[in-house]
Amino acid sequence: MTFTSVRIITQNIGEVVQFYQLVTGREADWLTPLFAEIVTPAATIAIGSVETVALFKPGSAEPASNRSVILEFMVDDTDREFTRLKHLVELVHQPKDMPWGNRTVQFRDPDGTLVSLYTPVTEAAKQRFAQRCK
Repeated sequence: MTFTSVRIITQNIGEVVQFYQLVTGREADWLTPLFAEIVTPAATIAIGSVETVALFKPGSAEPASNRSVILEFMVDDTDREFTRLKHLVELVHQPKDMPWGNRTVQFRDPDGTLVSLYTPVTEAAKQRFAQRCK
């Protein structure tokens, strides 16, 4: 099995797509006016309008209601990304070192989903991610 994608359901598809384009530096591929994808080397961020939920099962997903998932992006330099984004996003916390070896900063997307940018900074963390990226 290969994890390939995370999908965000939103009522504000244009705003949410624009946000993730800003964060990732990648352009979205609009497959329909109600669905876009931002492809990264590791996985795809799929963004669907609330109208797409009915294609699966009406009411099975609800926009702007996540409080349990954090979308995480590994970056080369957490502090540089913080400087680039701090005036453009809703900041949760400034860069800080975590006990598991990452330096991280967190903010929220337009629908309130928690987004974390991190850089492995300890040797153990660097080795752990080097093994995963092979």
